[in-house]
Amino acid sequence: MPEGLDRSFSVQLACHYLLHTPDRIDERTPLVVTLHGFGGNPESMLKMTHRLFEARPVIAALQGPFQFFLSADAREVGYGWITNRRPAESIRLHHEMVLHVLEEVGSEYGIPEDRRLLAGFSQAVALNYRFAASCPDAIRGVIAICGGLPGDWEDGADQPIRASALHIAARQDEYYLPGITDSYLERLRHHAVDVEFRLTDGGHRMPSNGAAIIAPWLRRILPT
Repeated sequence: MPEGLDRSFSVQLACHYLLHTPDRIDERTPLVVTLHGFGGNPESMLKMTHRLFEARPVIAALQGPFQFFLSADAREVGYGWITNRRPAESIRLHHEMVLHVLEEVGSEYGIPEDRRLLAGFSQAVALNYRFAASCPDAIRGVIAICGGLPGDWEDGADQPIRASALHIAARQDEYYLPGITDSYLERLRHHAVDVEFRLTDGGHRMPSNGAAIIAPWLRRILPT
């Protein structure tokens, strides 16, 4: 079979996010840009993220750029962030989308960089760590839930992460097993200056005690 010549071109992509604001916004209100996992959607991620915070933040739930049907029978649509096919292009797109939403919403509501957070579940976690390393001044903290670390971190290509990192793993997670996540704290400390690692009971889902874990972490890292 003949081989084709690979060519590329750029087109404009319409990206979407859901915005939720609390009744009161003041100088202490944080901004949380939150990203769903593979096959997820911004509607469910917005609801799950809302339950993680005792003091209500401004929440922007970003929709993955790649859509697909979740099954052949049901017409339900899920979204994703990246595959192993040209991953560098997906990483660049993720970074541009996250940075745009951080700047757009942060500027609109007067929330400075030191009160902006990036949260992610499952597939989005490794991408968010890459963003934190590539854009060190864009966020104050990164919250990672039931996800992995960048696969090429050991080659030393990324810059140190200055944002505080909170990584929450689950003992019964069928995708990120304890045998894998046991090494995450040590590996994260090679890349981030401030790391907290929590192992909770449960499977591959948002932890029921997430708010109790996140609240003291927020009080520690956010300026008063």
